[in-house]
Amino acid sequence: MRARPVSLPLLVEEIADRITAAPDESWVRVAVDGAPAADPGRLADDLVAPLRLRGREVLRVSAADFLRPASLRLEFGRTDPDAFYTDWLDAGALVREVLGPLAPGGTGRVLPTLWDSARDRATRAAYITLPPGAVLLLDGTLLLGRDLPFDLAVHLALSEAALARRTLAEHAWRLSAYTRYEHEARPSYVADIVVRVDDPRHPAVVTDTGS
Repeated sequence: MRARPVSLPLLVEEIADRITAAPDESWVRVAVDGAPAADPGRLADDLVAPLRLRGREVLRVSAADFLRPASLRLEFGRTDPDAFYTDWLDAGALVREVLGPLAPGGTGRVLPTLWDSARDRATRAAYITLPPGAVLLLDGTLLLGRDLPFDLAVHLALSEAALARRTLAEHAWRLSAYTRYEHEARPSYVADIVVRVDDPRHPAVVTDTGS
């Protein structure tokens, strides 16, 4: 892969420009995908202010708030990498409550959170109605390759060595799921924007995947 080094502030501005290039009468569903070690939530947070300065209303949502209940998520134990890959995220709820209502012709009425996985109970959040032109910023891991309807997908890519080095010891069991994700979902090939973040201080935008 060939990549173009870019500063963090410029990266945020470039992505914000890409998002706001969409027609302002349409909702824009943006995924910021990456392993926790890549900190996709931080990039999604950093995009909020620049998008608002460009006149777009923004809703931040985390896929971590759309996990299945523990009885389903942890059916095969707390450290099963295959279950982590296929069963933790409630993709159906994410489409039903967030992504679907923001599709063309949708209602714009979305649920910002669904499930509190720490307390293992519903968050009981109130629905929010987003006006046309609003941007949904969704961060999470293992989001691509699930046929989730995004209008723009950003993938934060880590080398295998960097991922292993920066993953918390108690989450090392997840590494095989990330490897499976790379081989099956091929996020670096299907995302609209790929950013290498082996050194988080010096990101690089991939300009050629070599595919």
